[in-house]
Amino acid sequence: MRVTARGAERWARGHPWIYRSDVTGGAGVAGLVRVEDPRGRFIGQALSSPASEIRLRLLERTDRRVDRGWWREQIAAAADRRRGIDADAWRGVHGEGDGLPSLIIDRYDRWVVAQFLSAGLETMRDDLLGAIDDVLSPAGVLLRHDVPVRRREGLPSEPELVVGEVPDQIEVREGAVRYLAAPWTGQKTGAFLDQRPNRVLAGQLARPGGRALDCFAYHGSFALHLARHAAHVLALDASTAALERVAANAALNNLTNIEAREADAFEALRGFARGSERFDTIVLDPPAFAKSRASVPDALRGYREINLRAMRCLAPGGILVTASCSFHVRLPEFLRMLADAAADSGRRLALLRVLGQSEDHPELLTVPETGYLKGAVLQAYDVSSR
Repeated sequence: MRVTARGAERWARGHPWIYRSDVTGGAGVAGLVRVEDPRGRFIGQALSSPASEIRLRLLERTDRRVDRGWWREQIAAAADRRRGIDADAWRGVHGEGDGLPSLIIDRYDRWVVAQFLSAGLETMRDDLLGAIDDVLSPAGVLLRHDVPVRRREGLPSEPELVVGEVPDQIEVREGAVRYLAAPWTGQKTGAFLDQRPNRVLAGQLARPGGRALDCFAYHGSFALHLARHAAHVLALDASTAALERVAANAALNNLTNIEAREADAFEALRGFARGSERFDTIVLDPPAFAKSRASVPDALRGYREINLRAMRCLAPGGILVTASCSFHVRLPEFLRMLADAAADSGRRLALLRVLGQSEDHPELLTVPETGYLKGAVLQAYDVSSR
């Protein structure tokens, strides 16, 4: 396939995508294709997706054969970069972040949950599954293909068991905490692995003997870490099913100081702020408020409101761990939103740390799409709150 000078320049500058508008000639078939610049010079091999606006995804800059051995080498290199992670649930391949566009491989103890997110990648399924078996030797492999991007690529979009057996629940370890991942039905591939170091940090920052609040608790992953230090943790979520999982995970860790409460976090924080309830540690990890760039202004207003209410609920010296997983809300916008919320809160709040996604979700500087999670740790420096 041949691309425009602009398309070739994107690859030269480190971004692996070439859009449909920059493809000038070649077969409209899914698979691995040879790519040439406007002068006919070879510039790499790419995954071709005829139905996608992202027409080509750079896979290999040389003319080396891309086969099972190639995939084995790439997956092994990615796994090697994960050495030292203190958990048995981690992301083995983070798509473009590991130079393997549209490929997600997550490890949950002895099992693998993967996603092949482009039509071009789907044509390499046999070699991919063989390489995954060679490197990770899983007891089972589940393809979590129930995602919208698969439909946009013209591909089937339902979970598919392709190797062995994968249980409905998998008990995994994260530092000193254990929790139940749900590979068939849970968010993403079964759990939010990208927040792992931030959960560990939140637990470390929790005031010993203090009160902690985990908003949008989902399955209680933050609450579990908080409860190892705080005297009491209140975990809020609007989903009854999620709170049942919170209780199950608390029991798994022999923790009796987590209270799971069904509640809307916005309204609960409003009530706490108006009353006298204050918390030594608060975690805000809401779902993505911005699904597109056009929705960013409304999303920022939502983030500002929830953070403002949390700031007013902090005890003197209290810690707020806050995050956004909205890709379209970039870090500078997120920090400006926090500054605006702090200005309106009547509190003196210090920025202790800026947070990102875990090391097994690498964010490439030249590929902003690889990074989406951002956060901050704030501390209330004043001695009173209103």
